[in-house]
Amino acid sequence: MPELPEVEALALDLKGRLHGRAIVKVYVAAFSALKTFDPPLSALEGALVDDVTRHGKFLDIDASGTHLVLHLARAGWVRWRDEVPAIPPKPSSKSTLAVRVVLDDRSGLDVTEAGTRKSLAMYVVRDPQDVPGIARLGPDPLTEEFTIDRLREILESEGRKQIKGVLRHQGTIAGIGNAYSDELLHAARMSPFKPANGLDDTELQTLYDAIRTVLGEAVERSRGLAASELKGEKKSNLAVHGRTGEKCPVCGDVVREVAFADSSLQYCPTCQTGGKPLADRRMSKLLK
Repeated sequence: MPELPEVEALALDLKGRLHGRAIVKVYVAAFSALKTFDPPLSALEGALVDDVTRHGKFLDIDASGTHLVLHLARAGWVRWRDEVPAIPPKPSSKSTLAVRVVLDDRSGLDVTEAGTRKSLAMYVVRDPQDVPGIARLGPDPLTEEFTIDRLREILESEGRKQIKGVLRHQGTIAGIGNAYSDELLHAARMSPFKPANGLDDTELQTLYDAIRTVLGEAVERSRGLAASELKGEKKSNLAVHGRTGEKCPVCGDVVREVAFADSSLQYCPTCQTGGKPLADRRMSKLLK
């Protein structure tokens, strides 16, 4: 799933490509992707792109005051096309194409979604705050407003919830997903199951620094890259996420995994849990 650093870089890349261009047509190939009806899609036709920004993991294309907002979900992505096909796309359950945006010079965007679980979402709104997911977002962790005191308030209010889940909940902190929550907890040398309100002052400072550093460095590495390069850049720089069975780059221990119904987390026992493997609920069920 694209997270804060990739969406930030994607917004920067698209801003350079789209600014000042007029949107000629928006085709919806997967009708389930479109979540709004007012304003209609036709409100974007002829509108000039003024800006491309990010709200958490939402991508926002501002076209003359009408906003085309995308949430790429787990398997969505945006692909730039120097020239789009002249024939409009046809709706198809077999195609990965969800939305096509055609510009006035015949270049454009293909918004795609792989897999059978379709959760990509597109909104056409007058104000980004009209998108429910944006209206519910917590603070952005890379803004000046996200201070260590704000993080303390968030963690204390979440009580004994596991810190991994607190960090990736978009209504609590915007933009951190499954991958980067693994990464920053590894950088902070902290168990993903640690209670949110169980941090002392030193641990709080360490976690805060990890959030700012891990995300900030990922944004800087991604800055200036084309959309086609962002996924590879992310994967090549992850320390533990998606690296089950490999060696931890810090201590050399084996990276372990805890699997859930529809996701998993990765961690290093030596760096994060005092050398003790966390219980994998999937394996526990099989052993009963």
